Amino acid sequence: MTAIEIPQRMNFGTVAPKVFKAVLALDAAARDGLDPVLLELVQIRASQVNRCAYCIDYHTGDARKAGETEERIYQLSAWEESSLFTAKERAALALTEAVTRLPEGVSDAVYDEAAQHFEEKELAQLIALIFTVNAWNRMNVTTRKTPGTE
Repeated sequence: MTAIEIPQRMNFGTVAPKVFKAVLALDAAARDGLDPVLLELVQIRASQVNRCAYCIDYHTGDARKAGETEERIYQLSAWEESSLFTAKERAALALTEAVTRLPEGVSDAVYDEAAQHFEEKELAQLIALIFTVNAWNRMNVTTRKTPGTE
């Protein structure tokens, strides 16, 4: 099987370095205090919803480095039907999907469930992580950044 080449539209970091560096700084700030495995699960799931191949590839590798198992990575796209995720992870993944699909809104039930599992500061960090990975996804999907492009 031969892979098709999807040409990158632009290298955003080269064309808009100030914006790129600002998103990098936001990304670093959003990660503060979050569990490394949960952090990667959230970023992979948002990237799956947004169909960002680059970010799925990138964060799957980081999840493995953080100690995540192959089985949980494989089942992440169907996390609601999987028994492999904790209640806290499930709350974070539900919030991730709600924030990522924002036009549908973030229901009180989803928010309240997350608030039961995360202290307020940690919940704020989680929300920041979710909107940051969504910014990366939108940047990479729009510019057609795919695995193997830099």
